[in-house]
Amino acid sequence: MGHSSNNEFHAGDLLGQINIPADLRRLDPAQLAQVSKELRQFIIDLVSVKGGHFGASLGVVELTVALHYIFDTPYDQLVWDVGHQAYGHKILTGRREVFHTNRKYKGISGFPKRSESEYDTFGVGHSSTSISAALGMAVASRYKKEKNRNVVAVIGDGAMTAGMAFEGLNHAGIEKSNLLVVLNDNCMSIDPNVGALKEYLNDITTSHTYNKVKDEVWKMLGKISKFGPDAQKIAARVSDALKGSLLKQSNLFESLRFRYFGPVDGHDVDRLVKVLGDMKDIPGPKILHVLTVKGKGFKPSEEGNPTLWHSPGLFDKNTGKLVKAHSTDPQPPKYQDVFGHTIVELAEQNPKIMGVTPAMPTGCSLNIMMKAMPDRAFDVGIAEQHAVTFSAGLATQGLVPFCNIYSSFMQRAYDQVVHDAALQKLHVVFCLDRGGLAGNDGPTHHGAFDIAYFRCIPNMVVSAPMNEQELRNLMYTAQLEKNALPFSIRYPRGNGVMPEWRTAFEEIEIGKGRKVSDGKHIAILSFGHPGNFVVEACETLKKKQVDAAHYDMRFAKPLDEEMLHEVFTKFDKIITVEDGCIQGGFGSAVLEFMADHGYHAEVKRLGIPDRFIEHGEQPELWNECGFDAAAITAAAEEMVLESAKINI
Repeated sequence: MGHSSNNEFHAGDLLGQINIPADLRRLDPAQLAQVSKELRQFIIDLVSVKGGHFGASLGVVELTVALHYIFDTPYDQLVWDVGHQAYGHKILTGRREVFHTNRKYKGISGFPKRSESEYDTFGVGHSSTSISAALGMAVASRYKKEKNRNVVAVIGDGAMTAGMAFEGLNHAGIEKSNLLVVLNDNCMSIDPNVGALKEYLNDITTSHTYNKVKDEVWKMLGKISKFGPDAQKIAARVSDALKGSLLKQSNLFESLRFRYFGPVDGHDVDRLVKVLGDMKDIPGPKILHVLTVKGKGFKPSEEGNPTLWHSPGLFDKNTGKLVKAHSTDPQPPKYQDVFGHTIVELAEQNPKIMGVTPAMPTGCSLNIMMKAMPDRAFDVGIAEQHAVTFSAGLATQGLVPFCNIYSSFMQRAYDQVVHDAALQKLHVVFCLDRGGLAGNDGPTHHGAFDIAYFRCIPNMVVSAPMNEQELRNLMYTAQLEKNALPFSIRYPRGNGVMPEWRTAFEEIEIGKGRKVSDGKHIAILSFGHPGNFVVEACETLKKKQVDAAHYDMRFAKPLDEEMLHEVFTKFDKIITVEDGCIQGGFGSAVLEFMADHGYHAEVKRLGIPDRFIEHGEQPELWNECGFDAAAITAAAEEMVLESAKINI
């Protein structure tokens, strides 16, 4: 398969000629189906052995080819929502030869990124930003009096469920900017979509009224470009014709003053090219409803579990069989699975417990509860703000919602946490999955800030388990009636450390840590999973004649002040370790305690530095940020040896 030292993947006869979209636009329209076929195969070949997001990009191959063929990118601005589906876009825009580095440490990003390419017009990773960003670009273009510049937002039906998408549509409808929204409708985000919008789009898709008038509308639309200055009048007639044919079925998008066209087959590249070419000449806000299949062209994904094939890991491209690491030893579970099974155990004991997640039931393992107790677990769609306030509403009625949101996504619901939960002292348990460095998804998905942004909120408990047993016990503690305040539990992506993790529940006193090991030279205070790095570091330090005490603090708020008094009384050299931002985080809380109580000690904080961390495997990033076992060992050794030199 190897053809060069830089790229071991064969690009195909046509795809190999395309280095930028201008090369694509030189081809005959009849060649685009072959380009699509080669692009799809290139993605399959590469992702099967390198990993990455899969189904979403396969589903928009033809759409990607058509968009870059019709629109003059990068002058015309193309904005992808979330970016899971942008692999084809990246391959067509100058990154084919380096695409094997996708999501690898120091390689290209798995998401569109402005600093990476002029074709990546807006950095994405979180959902539902495309319409607002594209509208800003379109308004700016109008203000600068730029001629014939088009702005296109490509958004999935899953991302369309978020409030921000509707906010963007609402504003765009009253602007006269040249904005095209392409609604990529595949009934999926990562898990199957839920909610009334899904049902509405399905109604449009299957409506006999729509299908009856569609061909006539497209015939009128196809003539528009021939009318020159009268194009706007013709477009208005098309719009009126569509509205007139739908008297019995209102159109949400038309009511927001968008011209709606579709639905059209998103895998018919010839049709897409024609439709987009016609729509390009229609001024004002318009929406094209495109029907696609996630994982199109790869049978195991198309006909199997699309959630599994969202980001499947490595697999055999011929059979679809997943490649898994084999081990004869019992393996620790993922933290998310410990959460998923534990909430079911607790809910069986406590009928007040409910589960809530914004469109991530598989990602956070709430799907376990949804299957076991479907009336007590809710996927509310991509709507973090709603998830928090919905949970607060449940809590007003005496229920105990466990609201599970990725740390990075919880940022989107910060006001709701403050205003709707904490201010009212409501018993909502916030389970923050993916706390810390999330890995190959990079800075849009790292959970760097939650310790700092939750620690400053009154009435909020901020906790993190060092292992699976502590996660279970913190969940048990959080749901107790006597602890009826907002309670956050943050834990990382990936596996824990305990193969035998189903331990009996024990209450943990809020604000109480534990001493893992004693020592005399230096104290190391850890918060959360990095405590396991400290255990390893302490063992290495002993071999180097450095005796380190280790304290697993468990709580960043409230702090275990009794334990901290002990630490500052016994030690003048202290290290804090956390997998969150150093500014305002757990280490900062320890420094505040030291200052408030008049202690004097040398304190070194290890954690995520004051910059955005790029993508890579978690161990690579822990090492880069300087809080893995080796970095902890080096920091402790340096502090102790420096002190010894001074004393000599």
